[in-house]
Amino acid sequence: MKKIDLKKELKHLYQPSAKEVVRVDVPPFQFLMIDGQGAPHTSREYAEAVEALFAVAYTVKFMIKKRQQHIDYAVMPLEGLWWADDMSAFVANDRAQWKWTMMIMQPSFVSEAVIKMAMAEVTRKKALPAVGKLRFETFVEGVCAQVLHIGPFSKEGPTVEKVHQFIAARGAPTGKHHEIYLSDIRKADPAKWKTIIRQPLR
Repeated sequence: MKKIDLKKELKHLYQPSAKEVVRVDVPPFQFLMIDGQGAPHTSREYAEAVEALFAVAYTVKFMIKKRQQHIDYAVMPLEGLWWADDMSAFVANDRAQWKWTMMIMQPSFVSEAVIKMAMAEVTRKKALPAVGKLRFETFVEGVCAQVLHIGPFSKEGPTVEKVHQFIAARGAPTGKHHEIYLSDIRKADPAKWKTIIRQPLR
């Protein structure tokens, strides 16, 4: 059986260095996505969204492996786009006003039909309230600056500033603040959490 790990195949995008900010060109990828608002890790809406994402993502994986194409692949990490209608709320860390799109990349061979089948199966077995809010679409990001942050989310500020300084010397930021969560925060020491900080630029 063929086994695929897109994090390794896309090493330049999913295994960056923590030592320096780099410019990357991110091609279009398809994602399972869900939108919401509120503080991460404390709001019920956020918890339900992440639970639904992973439940469907793993159901898709097993459907592909057992029923469809006999391909085994590693489920990709959770990613998040973050913004606020009033960006002062974002800067001031007023997390109740934060808006987000949480998402998990899907391999190119995953079809919308399989996603719908997986959503229906998860709904039948687990009745998770957020499953019906999921969507499957292509996300286009293009040229970005990114770097790896090691440590708790509360200490991201200087890393984000490094990214913005890198962009300011080469252009201007565009799009939404993008984070990719490489660590299982339920198990890992916060001092060792690994998060990719990515920001599109023009």
